[in-house]
Amino acid sequence: MTRNHPTTLVAELTHRCPLHCPYCSNPLEMNRADEELSTDDWKRVLSQARELGVLQLGLSGGEPLVRKDVEELAAHAHRLGLYTTLVTSGLGLTRSRAEKLREAGLEHVQISLQDSDVETAERIAGAASVKQKEAAVASVRELGFAFSINVVLHRANLDRIGEIIELAGSLGADRLELANTQYYGWALANRAALMPTREQVVAADRVALEAMARYRGRMQVLYVLPDYYEEYPKPCYGGWGKHYLLVMPDGRTLPCHGATHITTLAFDSVRHRSLQWIWAESPAFEAFRGEEWMQEPCRSCPRKAIDFGGCRCQAFALTGDAASTDPVCRLSPRHALVEEALNDAAGPVTYRYRDLVMHSPRP
Repeated sequence: MTRNHPTTLVAELTHRCPLHCPYCSNPLEMNRADEELSTDDWKRVLSQARELGVLQLGLSGGEPLVRKDVEELAAHAHRLGLYTTLVTSGLGLTRSRAEKLREAGLEHVQISLQDSDVETAERIAGAASVKQKEAAVASVRELGFAFSINVVLHRANLDRIGEIIELAGSLGADRLELANTQYYGWALANRAALMPTREQVVAADRVALEAMARYRGRMQVLYVLPDYYEEYPKPCYGGWGKHYLLVMPDGRTLPCHGATHITTLAFDSVRHRSLQWIWAESPAFEAFRGEEWMQEPCRSCPRKAIDFGGCRCQAFALTGDAASTDPVCRLSPRHALVEEALNDAAGPVTYRYRDLVMHSPRP
C-alpha cells in the first residue's frame, strides 16, 4: 500500500493542566509527570518527524507551559524548519515566557477560551482564568505572533456564539476556531450536559455564516456543525494514518486525539520504536488504512472515498467496534444510537455543573 507522508505532529508534552474542562480531549487515564518523555526524547521525536516529512508542529498538552523546556523544544523545532504552534490555555504564558518563546522562533500561539461570559467561562474551566488569558493575549499580540483562538462549543455557550465571535475579533485574533464538542472520552461521559439542542445548532449556524462573511479579510472564522447533527460523518483527520501523528506524554503514538479510547488497539511508543517505524509498520496505524477493514454499508458505499467511514473513535465509543460505520451516518445500521442522544438533548437548555464528571490531572 502506498502511504502518505505525515504533515502534522502534535506533541502532547504533558497531561498536567490547571483547568478541568468537562470536554477535555485527553484520555480518561492520563499520564503522570514521572511518565513524561524527557527533553532529549522530545528532541529526538521532533528530528525524526522532520525526517519523515512533517511540516507543522503543535506543542500541546494538557497545558504545555507547566513544563520548563518548552522554549528549548521550540528552538529545536525552529532549527529543524518546523512551523510551530503553542496550543495553550494561556495560563502560564507570562510576558517573560512569551518573549523567550519568540526568541526561540515560535511562530504561532493558539489560546483557548471557554465563553464570552466570564462567570460561565470560569465555571466551565473549573478555575479562575479569564484575567490570565487576557494578559496572555496582550503579550501575544504585542510580540507579533500569529494568533488563533479556539473555543469548544456545547450547550452552555452555544447561545452566545455571536458574542464569542465579537470577543475574538476585539482581541485581534487572526483565526477563530469554533470547535463543536466531539463526544468520546470526557465529553462522552458528560454528553447529557454538553449536547446542544437542534434549535441552538440551527441558530448558531446562521450566526457563524454571517460572521464568516463579515470578518473576511480580517479574521478567519472556522465553524463546523456538530457531528451528531450531520447526515454523514466528517473525514476524520483526512483518514486514519494519512496525514497526522500525535505523541502522548509517555511516548505512545496515535493517528488522532481520541485513539486511546479504542481499547482493542495497542499503540507503540517512541521510547522503543522510531517514529518512522510506527508510521509505516505499526499494527495500530495499519488497522484502518485503505478499505479492506470496512464493513457494510461502508464497503460498497461510494462515500467511502470521501469520509472513510467516519470517525473510528466515535464508532468504538458508541458501538464497541472501531471498524463499524460511524453511527453519525444516516446509512449506519446503528444510527438510532445518535437519534436517541439527540432526543435526549431536546429538553430544556440547562447546564448543571454539579452533574459533570470533572477530571483532575494526575500529579
